[in-house]
Amino acid sequence: MEALTPTPGRSAARAAGPLDLAARRVNWLDRRQAVLARNIANADTPNYRPHDLLPFARHLTAALPPDIARTAPAHLAPRGGNRGAAPEDRLVAEAVPDGNAVSLDREAVRIAETDTAHALAMAVHRSFMGMFRLALGRQG
Repeated sequence: MEALTPTPGRSAARAAGPLDLAARRVNWLDRRQAVLARNIANADTPNYRPHDLLPFARHLTAALPPDIARTAPAHLAPRGGNRGAAPEDRLVAEAVPDGNAVSLDREAVRIAETDTAHALAMAVHRSFMGMFRLALGRQG
């Protein structure tokens, strides 16, 4: 089977298909789970601020090149930033006297959301793989 490659004028996400999108989502969810686990591990560290990844939709949009051609070097400059790092969570409103702002309740909710999203992405992947097997005449 030939790999899908973007054609001029098509973004990489549209050309990649649902399997690639599910794989990217699982990768993002794995990284988010590690960031949330680090937050919990530092729940007693003085002055620790919790971190979280950008939402997946924003992460995906930032990773895609624009569909518009650049006519000058200054036009549509790529979005910079450290995409590998988890930015500090700006939604944190409270901290304990030692400066730590980790809320175990909030982190537990985020971990549960991440786990649910991970299960959904894996189900999508399994479903598409089942359809491919069926189309190829293979069972099991």
